[in-house]
Amino acid sequence: MRIKIVIFVSIFFGLVGCQTSQPSNTSAQTKPNIIIINIDDMGWGEPSYMDGNFYETPTIDALSKQGTIFTNAYAAAANCAPSRASLMTGKWTQRHGIFTVGSSERGKSKDRKLIPTVNKTNISEKFLLIPELLKKNGYHTIHAGKWHLSDNPLQNGFDTNIGGSHAGHPSSYYAPYKNLDIKAPKGERLTGVIMDRLIDSIENKDKPFFVNYAPYAVHTPIQPIDSLLEKYQTKEKIEGRSNPKYATMIEDVDTNIGKLISFLKQTDRFKNTIIIFTSDNGGLFFVSNQHPLRSGKGSYYEGGIRVPFFIIWESKIDKGKVDKTPISHLDIYPTLLEIADIDSPGNLRLDGKSLYPILLKNEVLETRPLFWHFPVYLQAITKENENRDPKFRTRPGSVVQYGKWKLHHYFEDNALELYNLEDDLGERNNLAKALPEKAEELLELLEIWRADTNAPIPHEINDAYQEPIIKRS
Repeated sequence: MRIKIVIFVSIFFGLVGCQTSQPSNTSAQTKPNIIIINIDDMGWGEPSYMDGNFYETPTIDALSKQGTIFTNAYAAAANCAPSRASLMTGKWTQRHGIFTVGSSERGKSKDRKLIPTVNKTNISEKFLLIPELLKKNGYHTIHAGKWHLSDNPLQNGFDTNIGGSHAGHPSSYYAPYKNLDIKAPKGERLTGVIMDRLIDSIENKDKPFFVNYAPYAVHTPIQPIDSLLEKYQTKEKIEGRSNPKYATMIEDVDTNIGKLISFLKQTDRFKNTIIIFTSDNGGLFFVSNQHPLRSGKGSYYEGGIRVPFFIIWESKIDKGKVDKTPISHLDIYPTLLEIADIDSPGNLRLDGKSLYPILLKNEVLETRPLFWHFPVYLQAITKENENRDPKFRTRPGSVVQYGKWKLHHYFEDNALELYNLEDDLGERNNLAKALPEKAEELLELLEIWRADTNAPIPHEINDAYQEPIIKRS
């Protein structure tokens, strides 16, 4: 079994290390515009096109019907900074070193058994980000909203920056925003201000544009649109997923996306614009639970990493298609290069695979493993959660998802959790002991992948750690 796995993984890494290479198009005007819509903390099932019955997203729903919906899409990490870094670089977290937000020593020291890997908070200039490569190929590059990877996205390949900085969320969604360098009349809603300025920034552009639209919403603070509250307060509730204040924030984002789509259509840009819609990670469990998925943002259970995802391109990508292929945010970079017909530099290594064959050739993508690595700690927000333990959303470990199987490997106690996602999407029935051969097979995949990517694994014991006292009856 080990020999077969080694051969498979070697072939797999050889494929993902290959460069995307397509003939360049010399006429910049023929290249499509590109917009990534990356909502902050929107859960997998929260847009109403995903059969959500409480939160209302009519614009997003209408857009989803115009392209391909991927129902098994995953963020590259379970919280915002590493997820965004992986999307922009096309690389696994261990390659860029951003594993979490801020310090890797999250939570109380006495509860952390291991000394975690040191976390980076800035994206290194050695990486060629999506906007940098697109800019070199004639695109005007615009960032609008949350950046979180450096002090200023203008340092990272963007020509225009609207509200992006190292800030992970606004102090307030109503002006003055305090921690954001974006001025607006007192009381103006941040989402509307960002969208209006985004539209202004592309209105008179005569060359293709790339937009990284990342509204701070629907991240905390949960500050409602008062005029919408009554509608949701009187709407029939779904237990745990009927937060009226949060619902108004989702609808507000949807309304602003509607402004952008109307503008694109009015200026005859929509038909030559690729739009990718997704979320940076799963939703916050205590704001709105992610059922039927387990847990939420910050966890590597499905609720923390499975996200909404669709791609549209009028007259190019078939409408109304639903695809169940497991995909990752890492696939966005190579997909955009192939769709936009851009040569990839010979030294550029990407860890995802282009979705071009699925989108434009109606081909099937070969089944492959998806991986996550998190050698740090992330404390729980509330005691009421569905995490592995009440103190942490995630403890140091790695995860692999391959076909219907998913394995969690935790470093503190070398514990394994094995789930059959076809039968147990909520990850309630750990099969590691019942199916030890399958668990070992997936663990070998993880071990080979970690070795091939030089993934750091913490081993040093934390002197401040206190072994929990187990009360016996």
